Amino acid sequence: MSSVQSIESILDKMMDMVGKSKEEIFEIGEESRDEYQSLKIELEDIQQKVIQLIEQSERTELHSRFARNRLAEVSKHFGYYSDTEVREAYEQANDYQVKLALLHQEEKQLRERRDNLERRLMKLGETMERADHLINQINVVINYLTGDLQHVSELVQDAQEMQKFGLKIIHAQEEERKKLSREIHDGPAQTMANVMLRTELVEKVLDQQGVEKARLEIRDLRKIVKDSLSEVRRIIYDLRPMTLDDIGLVPTLAKYIKNAEEHTGISITFKNIGRERRFPQNMEVAIFRFVQEAIQNAYKHAEPTSIQIKLELTAERVTAVIKDDGKGFDVLDKKEGSFGLVGMKERINMLDGKLSIDSKPGKGTLIMVQIPITSLENL
Repeated sequence: MSSVQSIESILDKMMDMVGKSKEEIFEIGEESRDEYQSLKIELEDIQQKVIQLIEQSERTELHSRFARNRLAEVSKHFGYYSDTEVREAYEQANDYQVKLALLHQEEKQLRERRDNLERRLMKLGETMERADHLINQINVVINYLTGDLQHVSELVQDAQEMQKFGLKIIHAQEEERKKLSREIHDGPAQTMANVMLRTELVEKVLDQQGVEKARLEIRDLRKIVKDSLSEVRRIIYDLRPMTLDDIGLVPTLAKYIKNAEEHTGISITFKNIGRERRFPQNMEVAIFRFVQEAIQNAYKHAEPTSIQIKLELTAERVTAVIKDDGKGFDVLDKKEGSFGLVGMKERINMLDGKLSIDSKPGKGTLIMVQIPITSLENL
C-alpha cells in the first residue's frame, strides 16, 4: 500500500469515527431537547395552576375575613344570637381557615415543583448548548479534513461567530418572553385578580351599605380597569406599534422617541428631512427596529446625556443617523455590544443597505444606515 493510500485509509477511519461521534452527540442533544419541551409544557401548566391558586387563596382570604368579622360580631353581642347562629358563625370561620391552610400548602408544593423543573430545564439547556457547540466544532473538523486548508481559519471564525450569534438570539428571545410573562403576571393578571375580588366586594357593599357606597367602589374599580388597559396597550406597543400600519414610520418614530425620552430621562431629538411618505411594511418595521435598538443600546451601555436622530428621505435612498454623546467603544472590540451590532448588520443586509459605525472610547457613537429605494421593490 502506497503512502497516499495509507493516508487516505487513516483519513477514512478518522472521518468514520468523527461521523459516529457527531451522530451520538446529536442524539443526546435531541433527547435533551425533547425532554426540555416536555418539562417546559409541564412548567407552564404548573405556573398557570400557581396563578389560579393565588387567585383562589385571595378569594378565600376575603371570605375568611368576612367570616371572622361575623364571628367577632356574634361573640361581642352573644345574647342577641341563638345557639344555632353562634355555631354556624364559628363553623364558617373555621371552615375558611382550614380551606386557606390547604390552599397555602398546595401552593407551596406547586412552587417547589416549579423550582425543581426550572433547575432541570436550566441543566438541559446547558446540555443542548454544549451538544450544539460540539456539533459545530465537529463540522469544522470535517471541513478541515475534507476541504481546502487555506479556508480553515475562516471557517472556524465564521462557525464560532454564527454559533454565538444564534445562541445570543435564542437567549434574547427567551429573556424577552420571560420579561413579557413577568409584565403580564405582575400587571394585567394581578389587576384582573383584584378586579374579581373587588366585584365580589361591590356586591357585599351594595347589600350591606347601600347604593352610594357601592357607587364609590365602582368608581375605584373603573380606575383600576382603566390603568390595566393602559398597561396592556403599553405592552402591545412594545411588541409592535400598530401605528406603523395606520399612520406610518415618521409619526410612529416621533411618538416612540417622545416616550423613550420620558422613560430614560435622556434628551432625544428627532429630525425628519424630505417628503414624508409610506414604505412597504417590512421596510418601515426594519427602520423602526433599527432606531429602537440603537436608542436602547445607547441607554444600556453608553450612559449618554443626549441622543440625536435624523431621518432623511430622498428619491434614491433612506438614511437614518443616530448620534449620542456617551462613553463610546472600540468598534474592533467584539466583546461588548458586538451581538447588537451584528444584529443591526444582518437586518440592514437583508435590505441591501449599508451600515457604518464611528465610535471611540470617550468620544460617543455615530451610527448611520443607508438603504437604497430600489431594494424596496424586492420586499
